[in-house]
Amino acid sequence: MRITQTPIDGVAIIELERREDDRGFFARTFDRGEFLAAGLEPAVEQCNMSYNYKAGTLRGMHVQVAPHPEIKLVRCVRGAVVDIIVDLRPDSPTRLQHVAVELTSENRLALFVPAYFAHGFQTLVDDTEVIYQVSGAYAPHAERGLRHDDPELGLSWPLPATTISEKDSSWPLFSERPASDFDPLPVSVGAPA
Repeated sequence: MRITQTPIDGVAIIELERREDDRGFFARTFDRGEFLAAGLEPAVEQCNMSYNYKAGTLRGMHVQVAPHPEIKLVRCVRGAVVDIIVDLRPDSPTRLQHVAVELTSENRLALFVPAYFAHGFQTLVDDTEVIYQVSGAYAPHAERGLRHDDPELGLSWPLPATTISEKDSSWPLFSERPASDFDPLPVSVGAPA
C-alpha cells in the first residue's frame, strides 16, 4: 500500500498496491507495521458499514472526544462518496481546516482520520456502501458534531443534501458552541469506559 500524507498533519490517503494477474488482483488494505512506520496510529477495535440508498445522502459531521476519541480508516466499497474531515484539535495550527477526498469503489482509496477530526461524507450515487475501521467502540456521551453547512467551516458538498438525519441537521453552529465543547470529558467513577 502507498501512504500519502496530506497538508494537515496526521491525515493520510491510503492507496492500494495491486498484485494483478488473470484472476484479478490482491492487495493489502491495512498493515499495522506500515501504519506505524508512517506515524499513523494503527489501532482497530471495531469495523462498521454504512449502506446508503440515495445519491445526495449526507452523514456527519461526527467526532468523539476523550476519553473515547476515535481514529478511523474509511473506504468506499460500492458506489462513490466525497469524504470530508475537519481538524478540531485544540492546539493545531490547522484547526478548522479540512481535507476532502473522493472515495469510490473504482479508485479504492481510503482516508485515515486521526482523533479529534469531525468526519462526514456525501454519497454521489445510489446504493453506496462505506466501511470504517475504528479505534474504539462508539460512546454516545462522548459524541459531538458539526453542521455540514456551517459557514465557518466552508465545506463544499458536490450535491444538495437530499437525505440527512435530524440529529446531523440539528448540531449547533461552531460559533454557538462553548469553547470547551470538544475538550476531553471529565472521568468520573462509574462512567462508561
